[in-house]
Amino acid sequence: MKMIYMDNHATTQLDPQVLKEMLPYFTEHYGNPASRQHRFGWVAEEAVESARNKIAKVLNAEPNEIIFTSGATESNNLAIKGIAEAYAPKGKHIITVSTEHKSVLDTCVHLSKAGFQVTFLPVDEFGLIDLNILEREIRNDTILISVMYANNEIGTIQNISAISRIATERNVIFHTDATQAIGKIKIDLKNSNIDLLSFSGHKIYGPKGIGVLYFKNKFPKIKLIPQIDGGGHERGLRSGTLNVPAIVGLAKALELCDQLMDEENRRLLEYRNKMQSEFFANIENVFLNGHPTQRISNNLNLSFLYVEDTALIMALKDVAVSSGSACTTANAQVSHVLKALGLSDNRIHSAIRFGLGRFNTAQEVDYVIEKVITEVKKLRNLSSYKSKKVKT
Repeated sequence: MKMIYMDNHATTQLDPQVLKEMLPYFTEHYGNPASRQHRFGWVAEEAVESARNKIAKVLNAEPNEIIFTSGATESNNLAIKGIAEAYAPKGKHIITVSTEHKSVLDTCVHLSKAGFQVTFLPVDEFGLIDLNILEREIRNDTILISVMYANNEIGTIQNISAISRIATERNVIFHTDATQAIGKIKIDLKNSNIDLLSFSGHKIYGPKGIGVLYFKNKFPKIKLIPQIDGGGHERGLRSGTLNVPAIVGLAKALELCDQLMDEENRRLLEYRNKMQSEFFANIENVFLNGHPTQRISNNLNLSFLYVEDTALIMALKDVAVSSGSACTTANAQVSHVLKALGLSDNRIHSAIRFGLGRFNTAQEVDYVIEKVITEVKKLRNLSSYKSKKVKT
């Protein structure tokens, strides 16, 4: 049985071109970039700095603004805790959103136990925040606003340009978790009001275990307290021996995303729209979760009423999909994102997330459409489903 992978929000397949770029740094150029006494170290350091320059070029940032971490979770922790500790004398109020990734939410909860006050902004039925509410919640002691660029479950894209502008006008530092946006949305950091930005390599067809925290170099300089002490690597902000093969792979993956972005978005949008229209035409009581248009091209989160998400996932045994975020489902729980949208239990417990990706084909899309339609109808028959209006 050939598995079809449609869970690209959880992770992506390593692009063969990325692997090819990485391989020499496992077996041939295996030096530690901090070893400055010999050629092995020099070659490794050169590779790291070359990757840093490539990433900065794609994002229109300065190379010294790119800090390497183990992934977006660490980047989010470093950004939020690092700012909180640095600016605690000025204020202890942080603003974020109820639909953020757990690495942001749990970090904010941790800080709230340490004496900080955190405002969790509500979202509307599509997952968007109200800019008027954001402005009202900013206080004299607000030191940080953290808003995800594109949601990992429903794909909704926030108005980051407007949100970051409000933060700048009110003299508040702005951070965004752009893990799902990178590679799908063109981001120009030099001409933005974004102060800190996080992302991971494994969401853009790069390796796992590597990420970036963009840290704007501006005047007056932003302060950030390191969360890992050690050898003073990465401008003293993130100690630890650098993962050279992964760093090289991340840079190549980001370059490929930048080159393929327009064509890839067009193709994935076509696939997504076909799946959505076919499901709506052939299955009753199907609902879209998230914004109908203001969402990333590869995301399709649908509720198939009268069908439990776990039952449908089991029925789709040769199709990899998800009922929510793979980063949080190690602990089985109701999606906090769908709850924040105000959806009924019926909608939440029947929601499936399809995450299309670079290596999906038109034939796979057609197969998944047919398979889902067949299995939803079969499961509804087994549960004595009757076509009727229900609370949604």
